[in-house]
Amino acid sequence: MKVSVVTPNYNGEKFLNTFLESLENDNDCIGEVIIVDNGSNDASLDYLKSSTFNFPLVLIENNENLGFAPAVNQGIKKAKNDLIFSINNDTEVKKGSIKALIDLITSADDIFSVQAKMLQYDNKELVDDVGDEYNLLAWTKKTGENHLSSEYMEIRDIFSSCAGAAMYKKSILDEIGLFDDNFFAYMEDVDLAIRSKINGYRNLLCPDAVVYHIGSATSGSRYNEFKVKLAARNNVWVVYKNFPIPLKILNFIFLFFGFLIKYLFFLKKGFGSTYLAGIREGLSTRNKIEKVKFESKNIKNYFKIEYRLIINTIKFLKK
Repeated sequence: MKVSVVTPNYNGEKFLNTFLESLENDNDCIGEVIIVDNGSNDASLDYLKSSTFNFPLVLIENNENLGFAPAVNQGIKKAKNDLIFSINNDTEVKKGSIKALIDLITSADDIFSVQAKMLQYDNKELVDDVGDEYNLLAWTKKTGENHLSSEYMEIRDIFSSCAGAAMYKKSILDEIGLFDDNFFAYMEDVDLAIRSKINGYRNLLCPDAVVYHIGSATSGSRYNEFKVKLAARNNVWVVYKNFPIPLKILNFIFLFFGFLIKYLFFLKKGFGSTYLAGIREGLSTRNKIEKVKFESKNIKNYFKIEYRLIINTIKFLKK
């Protein structure tokens, strides 16, 4: 099978050569590479238009930075293949990784996504992310961060695949919806994962697929006003959009303390007002977000999600 690689780019010219050369190692598995440029003002477009590769390169040019979620959606809609490999431009893909992802995602009909093992670019023995977990506090945690890669050698169930290096089935995306354009960036993959779980699908880590990730290449740092405000807003939207009223009521106390603790954390970091601004924006604009329609056929799946949230919360509180 062939995959469509989809990569947003915003002023990432310095990463593109390493990234695209690494893709050429798995050329036999690639049907096309779709680069969605979000209004770059560096030399990205010149490089892409003047270079030749061993795979078809499709270039989508936006006049402005539309954000990660809309850009990936543009690529998905353009893609000719059912398997979509969403991957950041600040990465290097280890040879054989795309084949490993294909083998795992096609092994069962109920697998929606598979994530590559993301390792730190500057320390290739340490994990960057091997799957994102979500809990009752409305917190997302990168699994395995700063742990040894050797600790994660088995296929495992994960709550959400990080869209920075994940393969999805387009046929299921057509069923449950694409990334939510409103999110711009951050939490859009968790939102998508919850929707997949509501519909009974699974997300897995593929340890045989390895991607070396620089991280924060576009936003510039782990914590900044742009990222803090956007993530806070999107966190509100994730809860509003995906939790039916009974789950909102059941989890209200945990959600309240989750947002409160996050506020106190960012207050110490100097971003308290920025975080609150994001929360206020999320609450005031929540009605623009299309809620997931509750269907009785998915009740069992909601119970499974709630159980996973409880387990993740217990694990977090024990640390």
